[in-house]
Amino acid sequence: MLIGCGAWSAPLLLLAFYASSTYSRAWAVAFYFLALLFNYPHFMATVYRAYHTRTEFQKYRIFTVQVALLLTLAGVIAHVWFPLLPWIFTLYICWSPWHYTGQNFGLLMMFARRSGLAPNPPERTAIHLSFIASFVLLMLSFHTGASGDPLILSLGLPARFTLPARGVLALFFVAATGWALISLARRSSLRAILAPLTLAVTQFLWFLLPALLELFGGREVPQTRYSSGILAVLHSTQYLWITSYYQAREARAAGDTRWKFSRYLVTLTAGGIALFIPGPWIVSRVFHADFAASFLTFTALVNIHHFILDGALWKLRDSRVAALLLNTNAKTQDTAREAQNPLQSASRWLASSAPGARTIRIGAVVLLFVWAAVDQMHFYWSSKTENLPALERAAKLNPDDSSVQLRLAQAERVAGNRNAALEAFHRAAEISPAGFSQQEAYGRGLIEAGRDAEAYAQYKKILARWPRNIDARVNFGLLAQRLGHDEEAVDSWERAVDTDPSQANAQLYLAQTFERRGEVQAAARHYRAYLQIAAAHPEEYRDKKSSVIAVFIKVADADSAANRPTEAKQEYAAAMDFAVKAGDKTLESLALAHQAELQEKVGDAAAAAQAYQRALAVDATLSDVRGAASDWLNYGQFLRRQRQPERLVFACMLRAESLLSATPGDELSAVVQARTESQARLGRDAAAVRSKSEGLATEALSLPTSAFAPTR
Repeated sequence: MLIGCGAWSAPLLLLAFYASSTYSRAWAVAFYFLALLFNYPHFMATVYRAYHTRTEFQKYRIFTVQVALLLTLAGVIAHVWFPLLPWIFTLYICWSPWHYTGQNFGLLMMFARRSGLAPNPPERTAIHLSFIASFVLLMLSFHTGASGDPLILSLGLPARFTLPARGVLALFFVAATGWALISLARRSSLRAILAPLTLAVTQFLWFLLPALLELFGGREVPQTRYSSGILAVLHSTQYLWITSYYQAREARAAGDTRWKFSRYLVTLTAGGIALFIPGPWIVSRVFHADFAASFLTFTALVNIHHFILDGALWKLRDSRVAALLLNTNAKTQDTAREAQNPLQSASRWLASSAPGARTIRIGAVVLLFVWAAVDQMHFYWSSKTENLPALERAAKLNPDDSSVQLRLAQAERVAGNRNAALEAFHRAAEISPAGFSQQEAYGRGLIEAGRDAEAYAQYKKILARWPRNIDARVNFGLLAQRLGHDEEAVDSWERAVDTDPSQANAQLYLAQTFERRGEVQAAARHYRAYLQIAAAHPEEYRDKKSSVIAVFIKVADADSAANRPTEAKQEYAAAMDFAVKAGDKTLESLALAHQAELQEKVGDAAAAAQAYQRALAVDATLSDVRGAASDWLNYGQFLRRQRQPERLVFACMLRAESLLSATPGDELSAVVQARTESQARLGRDAAAVRSKSEGLATEALSLPTSAFAPTR
């Protein structure tokens, strides 16, 4: 009940969820060790059954030979042509739930028949279809939207279609399974129906619960965590339970009195290690292939072979399988003679009790267990992402592991060893030339090191392989611009926004580039796109309010230049509103000053004066002397254009000059020139005005709107 029917699923899933979120590193190490004890042996259990006698080997020859050779060829190709790996890995991830579903359904049928409850065709069909529906529901979850894992391909189905479909499938599972179990319960006892009921609940916990958590709890369940995480451990222990029972009964039926579970378990553990661990290590150390990619390739292909072989081996309609699992009286002995050939003879000798054979077997098992210990230590050290000595030990064990090199680079960066970090990034990129994350990490490392020319060349290489990657396009544009390749920069950013218009940074960089070129309207188009993105994702731009306000002002300036005053007024008002809410007085003052220019342009001098006065009042609360000086200068020039008394104009120029007196430069020169011109117009009265300039500046700020006649 606990293992075979999965009654322990709920507490273990809760434990896994708690441990993975609270003690993520410890859980990762523990799970890697659990795979050694449960996952690996369960694969070997299938191999053991299919290959341990010639009769079984020949019976399933298409799977034991032809399919195995095809998958071996696929593994070789995947090691030399990386784009094949995501297809293989996606197939493994998507096939895993179907494999689990088949096992749960088969066990449900087995327990029902063992209890004398052979489901009738409608009941069997209802349960079968409900289990298929639970698998389809999970597949829809997997393939909704874009994949967040580069090794898993997604169909990118829209949520508006998959969401209702998943709801219908969930209801169908509950209704169909419930009807079938109630129907079975009416002609049986609670004890007889308990195992099938538990397996139905297990299927619910394994398949519907993750989807319900995603639909109603907002918690997304990653494909890899689901298919190859704690669920794989639950499935593997379930599988080991049923196969050990089968092998024990088969051995007794064949008259083998030496069969022991302990020997069987050691065989499965050693064989499981042989399936998964030596291959990636040999390929990595001998051929310098990326250990991380090689390990995933072996994992996916061994799983796929297991799925195919397992589907052929476990059939209740097979009289031999049924006899051992259902306690029927069918003859189970296999009396076929095995042909003798050199290979068969060698195999028989190796399995015999001869001292030499026994020594070889024990030596092989010890070697495999030592190898597994080294692999566990390598994983343990590589998981200590903040421990530089541990990562160095992991890299020393296997220097051709790109994942370890990336973690080592991050740790070196944190320790302040920039050159060592860049070297590790470079090593990771060399090991995995087809891995985007490794290539991009090296590119970012070059940028941080200030080696822009090398980073430019690196991103050019990245885009040659991944031309549609948005982040790479944006970064390449920045590098091209720094190196003076403006046309390349613009082209890269334009391709980025063509692929994904919601790329705010690319929109902003394009706008700024066009603004520098004097192409105001082209700049405004991209600034508007940036504002639309910010409006659609307010939470993401909560800390970027100053940028948003500045963009509002630039768009308003563009509309003002294009004689669209109504739109410009609205945008200046929006900028001021944002600035007030954000508490950004500098940009509030800037928006007011620009609004004043627009008001004057459209002939509303009174509103323009009021905007200038508000801007200067805001400036008084700031320490931005340059901004305040600019506003005093502009206000003084505005007063002169509005034919206000020259003494007020002169007072404004004096205030601007006083603010900039400690910061000589072009701005101060412009103010001095304007003040000199005003002083010349005042003539002899200039000295008297200078002596009371503070009061006159205050008077200028207090001019009522009635003092400004409409501009003709």
